[in-house]
Amino acid sequence: MEVKEAIRGRRSVRRFQDRPIPVRDMELLMEALRWAPSAGNLQARRFFFILDKQTRAAVAGASLAQMFIATAPLVVVACADMERISHYGARGKNLYVIQDVAVAVENMMLQAHELGLGSTWVGAFDEAAVSGILDLPEWLVPMAVVPVGYPAGKPPSAPRRLEIDEIVTVI
Repeated sequence: MEVKEAIRGRRSVRRFQDRPIPVRDMELLMEALRWAPSAGNLQARRFFFILDKQTRAAVAGASLAQMFIATAPLVVVACADMERISHYGARGKNLYVIQDVAVAVENMMLQAHELGLGSTWVGAFDEAAVSGILDLPEWLVPMAVVPVGYPAGKPPSAPRRLEIDEIVTVI
């Protein structure tokens, strides 16, 4: 799959088949996360791959009761490592680490699409509750919850995009 095809073809998926993801495919998702760029190559992020059904349900409940999350065979919680990014001070904690997590999650979502998997970025969740469910240390801060699985049905067509001149200014 060409990058352009992956970018344009990926859709947010919220309905999943009850079908496990092969270990090899999960390893490819992990590699996509691993190879994302990061500020100063600090790689100040940590990812939790949740396969356990009860834990997936708990995370879904902590995600403002978006229970579709629990139906995915894999839920990835992407966290910022505030200790590792502290080298960059406030800007690192307020910006760089967020960018680092975001680019890694996008890598993973594009890899998932190439593998025939669907995913969606969930940002609506109770940070403290998710931290408690995963027993995270205080320096790991959840930034995204990403359910991943085989789509149950065809995702909708792409929504309208703004025109290039509405989003890009050439100087």
